[in-house]
Amino acid sequence: MAATIRRRLQRGAASTAVAALVLAALTASQAPAATEAAAARKQKPAPPADTPIDGGSAYFTDRPPLHRPAPPREAHGTGQGTALGTGPAEAGLPATVLAAYKKAASAIDASDPGCRLPWQLLAGIGKVESGQARGGAVDAEGTTLQPILGPQLNGHGFARITDTDGGRYDGDLTHDRAVGPMQFIPSTWSNGGLDGTGWGADGNGDGKKDPNNVFDAALAAGRYLCAGDRDLSVQGDLDRAILGYNHSEDYLRTVLSWYTFYRHGTHEVPDGRGVLPVHRGGTGKSGGDSTGRTGSGAYQDHGSGTPGRKPGKGGSGKPGKPGKGQHNHPGKPGGSGTGDTPGGTGTPKPEPTPQTPTGPARLTALERVGDKDLSATAGTEFAASPRVRAKDAAGKAVAGAPVRFALPTTTGARFPGDATAVTVTTDKDGLATAPTLRAGDKAGAFTIRATAVGRTAPAVAFGATVKAKPAPKADKLARTSDKELTATAGQAFAEDAVEVEATYQGKIAAGAAVTATMVTDDPKKPVENDKGPYFKDPEATGGDKDKPVRTLTGLTTDANGLLKLPKIYTDRHAGTFLLRLTTADGAVLTVKLKVAAPAGS
Repeated sequence: MAATIRRRLQRGAASTAVAALVLAALTASQAPAATEAAAARKQKPAPPADTPIDGGSAYFTDRPPLHRPAPPREAHGTGQGTALGTGPAEAGLPATVLAAYKKAASAIDASDPGCRLPWQLLAGIGKVESGQARGGAVDAEGTTLQPILGPQLNGHGFARITDTDGGRYDGDLTHDRAVGPMQFIPSTWSNGGLDGTGWGADGNGDGKKDPNNVFDAALAAGRYLCAGDRDLSVQGDLDRAILGYNHSEDYLRTVLSWYTFYRHGTHEVPDGRGVLPVHRGGTGKSGGDSTGRTGSGAYQDHGSGTPGRKPGKGGSGKPGKPGKGQHNHPGKPGGSGTGDTPGGTGTPKPEPTPQTPTGPARLTALERVGDKDLSATAGTEFAASPRVRAKDAAGKAVAGAPVRFALPTTTGARFPGDATAVTVTTDKDGLATAPTLRAGDKAGAFTIRATAVGRTAPAVAFGATVKAKPAPKADKLARTSDKELTATAGQAFAEDAVEVEATYQGKIAAGAAVTATMVTDDPKKPVENDKGPYFKDPEATGGDKDKPVRTLTGLTTDANGLLKLPKIYTDRHAGTFLLRLTTADGAVLTVKLKVAAPAGS
């Protein structure tokens, strides 16, 4: 009750008198309210109604050190709880990532002050979701140097979410994957928001909403955490917000442990120098459980709830000692003792990912398969697709490694689903083959790049060329009417007087190029006439718009092989004149135009 009254007051009372009365009531009931709040914190928060932000994907399960860092001396202008000094390595936050968290919290504080979003909460989520963007591997604008992709959400150990974005964000055309520093699934980023337009945000003001940009992702995450009129200073709201990200009790405890750790002091480190987490687990299918699937490990919770709360009794044991059924290995996921698979106990081994020390993590090189560059005609599919083989340091093939094939956005070529990037997993022979690539309408050359997702192996480049589409052929032209074409000098022929049909080897020739020229009647070498019927230039302006034009190029037949010539005008000359129509394939048609002298001339 006290929390509810306090929240309403903080979001704006009707008058100072009302505020005074409410404050008086709070003061009189402070002890019961505190008891009520404490009891509420012990209750299990209700699960979120919608799909979790990260789709129930895997996350890093490392816990903070047992001893909290003493707040280092703060440098001038760095903000509360952050210093440009030294301290425990785990308390170091990459400069750009830290700036993104603070910028997002500041923006939300201005738009929704009642939420009370601490930037350290964003840091806690960023730590378990992506290891602070892989230790701050971002460029100056905050965009990750390489895509950060979660495992495929195919229902095997994780939620099942079939592709919702055509590979636009995650490059996967079959299932969704969590994307970026804050691990948004594409459907949540693009269309999961309260207004139907998605939680995606533009945090750096560049006019784009990119889940791979830490400024955009942090602002989007902050807005999600504050949704539903939450006040994050209230433990119930805080817990529900975090569980909405990934509905797992272990996830909640892990995020809160880092949140509490960061609140007791952090310092800034250069981008790319942040501590990389090691242990990665998952909550299982969306909805999760509390069986310790990610492992509670030997690390203490450090207050898994309100900052400063003491670790609870039971399975976690005393500080520095593993609880019952746990492995005596600090930071390593331990068994829950309840069993996560039928007939088994302990924690199941997560599927290999680029972040684990087995499987794809052994990948050290990508090798191009095939020496020839790729080529296709404009508007058609490439006959061959880019292919690479993943290898380890010993030169052996690596299976199950995600490889990303990316096209430059300036080219018109696209993968299925109009995608410019796709992620393909290597097969048992270590081979990854990109899906069929379709050329754009324009001719030109471009480069396709293949990179190992999550690894530093050198990229492989493929040259690709799009050839111009050959012009349709036409070996015969014929008029569609045998009506005589006549006009009076100084006047024009009837509208659309001349219509012809083009064919090639007896079939309709659509899109065939035709040239129309008014020629002399010299049978040996007809040349352009300087008198008689003429056209007008449709693009001419001013005094040139009525200037006679006796040769037209760039005329093409329609889908039915038909061409209607523009309006034909006449000058003061009378007689029989010739219009000659030609194609590049040798088709020639000569049309007679009769011009009569005006009456009484």
